[in-house]
Amino acid sequence: MMAPAHALTRRPGRVRRFPGPALGMLLLLPVLAGCSPIGTAETVGVFVAVQATQERGLGTALSDDLIWTKVQARWLDNDPDMFMRVRLQIQEGRLLLTGVVQRPTARVNAVRLAWEVEGVNEVIDEIQVSEPLDVGQALQDQWIAQDLRNRMLLDSAVRSVNYSVEAVDGILYLMGIAQDKTELQRVIDHARDISYVRRVTSWVRIKGEPPPPLPAQTEPAQGPTGPEPTIPAVKATTTAAS
Repeated sequence: MMAPAHALTRRPGRVRRFPGPALGMLLLLPVLAGCSPIGTAETVGVFVAVQATQERGLGTALSDDLIWTKVQARWLDNDPDMFMRVRLQIQEGRLLLTGVVQRPTARVNAVRLAWEVEGVNEVIDEIQVSEPLDVGQALQDQWIAQDLRNRMLLDSAVRSVNYSVEAVDGILYLMGIAQDKTELQRVIDHARDISYVRRVTSWVRIKGEPPPPLPAQTEPAQGPTGPEPTIPAVKATTTAAS
């Protein structure tokens, strides 16, 4: 029986990383299918079908997964601490870097190493330089990110498979492809309605349109919020509603 690979850790949107959003799953398929060739084939078929339903297409999805894995490997080799603290979202070769690091040099290196990977078209730097988040905030970030994923999944007017979500210090970062502006606004409204979300930053591309220019579309939160940040965490100058 093939054992799961643990060369890398913490996948986007999770506490731990595995080798790429899709490639890591492919490595785990024999385990998930009980090492049965038939089970593995069925699991691969379902997995590929899900990838193919994404707006970016199967080929682009797999290319993004390969880039994701290569960037993570470079981070791990260069600076394991930075690797653990910086999160990565990718869509059509566009990379969104978030997280909190203590050293400005770690932020610079994360961006530089990401650019070194073939196939990268853009690197969006949303990394914060600050003291590490406490355990309570980190757990809260995981909760609000998962809450938004669940809300999108349950909303029949949103194709949730086209979105990725990260939360850092109460700020929700969105990336993906929206069918239209109405769908994107529904996602943003879901995000703003979640308790303790202080800000929503969208790097989502509208289908048939180019990616959003700098700065990203940013919305203040509407629900109950935590304390105001002492340092702006995103490029746009908006504040959370009280």
